[in-house]
Amino acid sequence: MAELTLQLDPALLQKVNRWAESRGMSVNEAIAALIGQIPNQDSSLELSPWTQSLVGTSGKETEVLDDETLRQQYLDYLEEKYK
Repeated sequence: MAELTLQLDPALLQKVNRWAESRGMSVNEAIAALIGQIPNQDSSLELSPWTQSLVGTSGKETEVLDDETLRQQYLDYLEEKYK
């Protein structure tokens, strides 16, 4: 495993420590998880983990939509509902 040294503002470091501790993680694990969320540049359709967890739950064969398309469809639905 490669090593990385970071220089952080003390207040930010305390914030990261508290956040990681509240989730039972080390600071290294928290930062690695955050960095792991950065999408690959060669990926044209990147779904969030939440959206990925929903794929296939309807039991129907459906088109997989990206987050922005889903968001826009929901906003369109709300606009129509509350006219």
